[in-house]
Amino acid sequence: MRWDNLRLTDAGQGASEAPLFARGAVARTFDTPEFRGMTFYEIHARSIVNRVPAASQVPFQWTVNPYRGCSHACVYCFARKTHTYLDLDSGRDFDSKIVVKVNAAELLRKELAAPRWGGQPIAMGTNVDCYQRAEGRYRLMPGILAALRDARNPFSVLTKGSLILRDLDLLAEAAQVTEVSTALSIGSVDDELWRSVEPGTPRPAARLEVCAALTSRGLSCGVLMAPILPYLSDSPRRLARTVELIAQAGATDIVPIVLHLRPGAREWFLGWLGREHPRLVPRYLELYGRGAYAPQAYRSRVVQQVRELAERAGVGRAPRAGNGGVRLPVPATPAAAGPEQLSLL
Repeated sequence: MRWDNLRLTDAGQGASEAPLFARGAVARTFDTPEFRGMTFYEIHARSIVNRVPAASQVPFQWTVNPYRGCSHACVYCFARKTHTYLDLDSGRDFDSKIVVKVNAAELLRKELAAPRWGGQPIAMGTNVDCYQRAEGRYRLMPGILAALRDARNPFSVLTKGSLILRDLDLLAEAAQVTEVSTALSIGSVDDELWRSVEPGTPRPAARLEVCAALTSRGLSCGVLMAPILPYLSDSPRRLARTVELIAQAGATDIVPIVLHLRPGAREWFLGWLGREHPRLVPRYLELYGRGAYAPQAYRSRVVQQVRELAERAGVGRAPRAGNGGVRLPVPATPAAAGPEQLSLL
């Protein structure tokens, strides 16, 4: 991998980047195939431990997000709208213009040591993936995990990235002194669908291997079977196959989550659907015509199917003995969304 062709490009950028440069951002590009067409905006964050608004109704209060934007380029990603707060668009910009908080690890260590910090659990990967492609270059997570380990602060990590295995020793060390849980997001094991909806992610089989590797080290690793896409990955046969392979990987639990479409993600996903599956557009408009969530009856039926499949496959909901950690919390959401939905995925 070549990093010697780094080019500083903060001069002459378009007006859309102005809010970032007002915060002292430096824009960089890297002349390597895996980063071609991408721009990284390096900033020094003012804070890194973020409190989740109570209105979000998720089962965690504090998060750490070392990146904004995500090269996974998942067409359904709920976090797309957050890029508009930077005057960037929620489509291609979200996939290719990544904000990097280069001081994340040192800032976290400082904030964890502050007298006012109470040692509450911290969730990572709840907004964008902390093990996306950029992490291979910037290596922010080892410092973050070391800070959490040294502070004995409980935490969880949700990811689609196989790069988490690079930090397996750090995760295991942390699990000896505090509560640690991990989870992989795997909505389907169909390779054709994966290439289309999650083009920047490791293939599902690779993520299953990550799950197996984490559990083999005694770490709690569940799977968020998310998102389940209506008419694309929700057939009984596809659900059964996905649950079967998740069970074989040794997942400690499976949490099924049906697709939800918030503003920003909705427009981008429906645009993709119109190109790839135009016949499904009317059916999706019928399902999601009244808001971000599919009808409760549909969600309940799919979730019940997955739960029954998981039970038959022997997937337990309790953490394995000796893992030193806890499961990633089962998501909670507003009543209108239904208990199986996750607000931050």
